[in-house]
Amino acid sequence: MLHRATRARWLAACLVLALAGCAGLPALEGRTESTTIESRAGAPIPDALASGLAAHPGLSGFYALSDSEDAFAARIALVDAAVRTLDVQYYIWHADVTGRLLFDAVQRAAGRGVRVRLLLDDNNTAGLDPLLAALDAHPNVEVRLFNPFVQRRLRLVGFLTDFARLNRRMHNKSMTADGAATIVGGRNVGDEYFGAGDGLGFVDLDVVAVGPIVRDVAQSFDAYWRSESAYPVAALLPPATPPQRASLARLGDEVRVLPGAQRYLTRIRDTRVMRDLVARELPFRWATARLVVDEPAKGLGRASTDDLLLHRLGTLFDGPVERELALVSPYFVPGREGTRTLAALARRGVAVKVLTNALESTDVAAVHSGYARRRRALLEAGVQLWELRREAGRVRVGPRGPGRGARRAARASGGPDPGPASRAAPAPAPAPAPAPAAAPATRVAAEGEGGSGTGSGGSGRLGSSDASLHAKTFAVDGERLFVGSFNFDPRSALYNTELGVVIDAPDWAQGLSEAFERRVPRAAYRVQLDDRGRLEWIEGHADGSQSRYRDEPGAGLGRKLAVGLFGLLPIEGLL
Repeated sequence: MLHRATRARWLAACLVLALAGCAGLPALEGRTESTTIESRAGAPIPDALASGLAAHPGLSGFYALSDSEDAFAARIALVDAAVRTLDVQYYIWHADVTGRLLFDAVQRAAGRGVRVRLLLDDNNTAGLDPLLAALDAHPNVEVRLFNPFVQRRLRLVGFLTDFARLNRRMHNKSMTADGAATIVGGRNVGDEYFGAGDGLGFVDLDVVAVGPIVRDVAQSFDAYWRSESAYPVAALLPPATPPQRASLARLGDEVRVLPGAQRYLTRIRDTRVMRDLVARELPFRWATARLVVDEPAKGLGRASTDDLLLHRLGTLFDGPVERELALVSPYFVPGREGTRTLAALARRGVAVKVLTNALESTDVAAVHSGYARRRRALLEAGVQLWELRREAGRVRVGPRGPGRGARRAARASGGPDPGPASRAAPAPAPAPAPAPAAAPATRVAAEGEGGSGTGSGGSGRLGSSDASLHAKTFAVDGERLFVGSFNFDPRSALYNTELGVVIDAPDWAQGLSEAFERRVPRAAYRVQLDDRGRLEWIEGHADGSQSRYRDEPGAGLGRKLAVGLFGLLPIEGLL
């Protein structure tokens, strides 16, 4: 038994922790009131978009960012072009090379007079408090944290004393400039999302969006900004010190001199999206689209079923799935109800195809345990299961934009020429050429080293050659495509807030379906049941041969044991 004095010290320590955890959040009265500033002529972004929007009344334009370096380049271009407002909402923002470069771009925008509103989920901000306080100290910047931790260092204590609230996170991702252009999708901010890291690189998907959909994203941002979960950092953190402000001011200069950052920035200048921007030829896919987003009240457990993104997705597809569901989800945990739904679809003849991470490529082994326990039931019902290999090489997920030849053909067929390049105008979304003659193909491609393009798959120069799926997209009946932050798991459905767009683009939706026939087999294991009902993983090779595995391929014993242990715990509903 513990000595009496030792027990007393333990009780005292527990009492201190409990009292610390019970410390309340600050009052929300007195928050700065602000709303979206509507797009208007006289700024580079709206002016560059004017002719394209006029040619496609009522439609929104989309440019797919399946390449990781394109995704970073587009964000930098959007921030650098803004002259009035930046509204930025993210789940994760790392203070690594790309994270610091974007922080620097944001503070430079504020220095130009741009009003910046930055809303971050607080679950992943550990270590960022001095930087966020310094950024918030700028007169043109306000930073808010969603469902913040009262104890900034003892965060575990917060979970122990306030689990019901802190278990609910803001998973939304959006960046909107001048009320005219936005980027939404699956990427957070960090090197692993933008092909700049040496470790596991995420395969992801965003879209640049313009037109009416931007207004909807902006209104959603306003709702989250004024929600009861959004706390100004000025009420949570001590004021920034002069040294902290000075550190923020030199942040960009310090990171840009790093050899790795210099190599990365050189590559960014030669990305497809940057070439299109300079040439004023950014080719949008024009379509009707709808925003689907959770109400921010979900962050406090107060949203009704009708206010949940999952419910809204169901109502948007105008009836049951008839022919096909092609689903890409990195954290695929269908649970009992989801498994029943997918199995029922497959049994009535719907082609259900799923791409998720293999155990060797996932970054969250606990989530894989939730998927693994449902794998057999899905296969028995006829659902196709594919698991992305870790060493798939350079992998892309998402619509492939048209090449310059298609743009020239479109112009030759009578479309307006976007005009000469204007390097002086920092427009991230210049007036596009009309829809190309050839439909873009959605791809999940595995390219060997030395293949064209760049991305999170390894170039051998800076990015990793190991891939982990992070994109969240699906297509229904070859007619509509979803792109956003929603994972097919209980956490996205019930706890985290999510955001995405449903695009009426049959060519993109059909392309995702076709990818499962032509490209996914080059990058993923096909999981199936053999003639004796045993699980097997089939790996296809370039020469047409196959390798078959009876156990989770590529994963070490430790990972397999961890998945087995997690599978015994009653945690599926939290994954």
